[in-house]
Amino acid sequence: MSLSDLPAPVPEPVVERSKTTVALAEPVERVRALWVTGVVLVNLGINAAFFGPLQVLLGQQAAHFDEGGKEAILALVTGCGAAVSLVANPLFGAFSDRTTSRHGRRVPWVLFGAILGAAALVALAGAPDVAVMTVLWCAVQAGANGMYAAITAAVPDRVPVSQRGTVGGLAAMGQTVGILVGAVIAAVVAGNFALGYWLCAAALLAGVVLYLFKNDDEPLPPRERTPFRMVPFLKGVVAFVRGFWVSPRKYPDFAWAWLTRLLVSTGNHMVTLYLLFFLSDAVHLKETEGIDPALGVLVLTGLYALTVIVTSVLGGRLSDRMGKRKPLVIASSVIIAVASLILAFAPTWIGALAGALVLGIGFGAYLAVDFALITQVLPTALDRGKDLGVINIANSLPQVIAPGIAFPLVAYWGGYISLYVAAAVIGLLGAVFVVKIKSVA
Repeated sequence: MSLSDLPAPVPEPVVERSKTTVALAEPVERVRALWVTGVVLVNLGINAAFFGPLQVLLGQQAAHFDEGGKEAILALVTGCGAAVSLVANPLFGAFSDRTTSRHGRRVPWVLFGAILGAAALVALAGAPDVAVMTVLWCAVQAGANGMYAAITAAVPDRVPVSQRGTVGGLAAMGQTVGILVGAVIAAVVAGNFALGYWLCAAALLAGVVLYLFKNDDEPLPPRERTPFRMVPFLKGVVAFVRGFWVSPRKYPDFAWAWLTRLLVSTGNHMVTLYLLFFLSDAVHLKETEGIDPALGVLVLTGLYALTVIVTSVLGGRLSDRMGKRKPLVIASSVIIAVASLILAFAPTWIGALAGALVLGIGFGAYLAVDFALITQVLPTALDRGKDLGVINIANSLPQVIAPGIAFPLVAYWGGYISLYVAAAVIGLLGAVFVVKIKSVA
C-alpha cells in the first residue's frame, strides 16, 4: 500500500520521516570510538581471512593436489576469485543500498558475508579436488566482498566529512593488520592448510561481533527505495544493471577519483608483483647478503606494513585538521613514485629497504586520505554502497592489469629498471589527475 492510498486526514508517520532523514542525509554528528573500533575489526577480519589463503594456504593446497601443476592450479583458483570480486563488490553494495531491514542497510550484508565466507573457508579445508576448491574460493571472495562493500558504505552513512580522514586511516590500519594476521596464521600452522582455513574462518567471524551489536545502522523506509519493476522483468533487470554506470559527464569528479585510484593502485601492484624475483635476480640477495629472498620479502613486507599502519592514521588525521584532501593525495602519490625510482636505480638490499619504507609511508597516507576524498564525490546518498563498489573495482582491476604491463617490461623491455620507472610514471599520472577534481579541496 502506498501513501496515496491513505485517507486524507491521516498524516505521514513522524517516525518514518525521522528515519529517512538519518538514513540518507549527510551525517553531522561525530561517531563514537566504539563504532570506529567495530569498523576496524571488520576490516581486520576480512583481510586476515582473505590474505592468509591468498599468500600461503591456497598455494599449499594446490601443491597437495598436484605438485607439478601447482602454479597452474593456483593461477586458475585466484583468477576465478578475482573475477568474482570484480562483480561482487558493486553488486552487494547495490543490494545493501536497497535493503530495508529493521536492522539497517549494512548490517545484514556484513552478517551474510561473514557466514558465507566462514562456511566456504571451513569447506575449503576438506575440498576433494581442484574444481571444488575453485568454487569455494569464489564463495569466499563473494562473502568477503559483500562484507567489504557494506562496511565501506557505512562510513559515509555515519561519519561526518570532518572525521572521515581519521576513520579512513583507522580502517586502512585494520586492513593492514589483518594482512599481517593472515600471514601469521599461515606461518603458525606450519603447512597444515586445513587448520589454517579454520583459523581464518574464526578470525572472520570474530571480526564482526562488535559491529553487529554496536553499529548505529539506521533502517531505510521501503518508500525511499527505488522500486524494482517485476513487469516487465527484463526491463527491471536492464535498469538495475544500467545503474552501475556512473556517467563521467554528469559526475566528472567521481570519474577522476576512480581513474586516479586505478592508476595509483596499478603502480603499487607493479612494485610488489615481482618482489621475490627482484631480490633474487637483480639484488642477488643470497649472494650479497646471505639472506634467502623469501625471507627478504617477509622483511620488506613487514617494514611496509608497519609504515602503512602509522602513516594511514597520521595522514587521515592531518587531512581532517587541514580540511583538505587533494594536496595530501598528490603528495602521497609522489612519495609512492619516489619509492619505485629508488628500487629502479638502487637495486641493493639497502635500496630495497629504503624503497619499502618510502612506499609504506606514501601508500598508507594515500589509502586514508583518498578514501575520505572519494566519499565526498559520491553521486547520491541512496547509492553509496553501489558507487563505492564501483570505486573498489579500481582496487581489484590492477590485479589483472599489472601483470600484463609488468611481464613484457621485465622480460623484453629493460628489466626491473623499466618496470619500476613505468610504475613511477603511472603513479604520477594518478597524482596529476587528482587536480581535475573540483568539488573537494
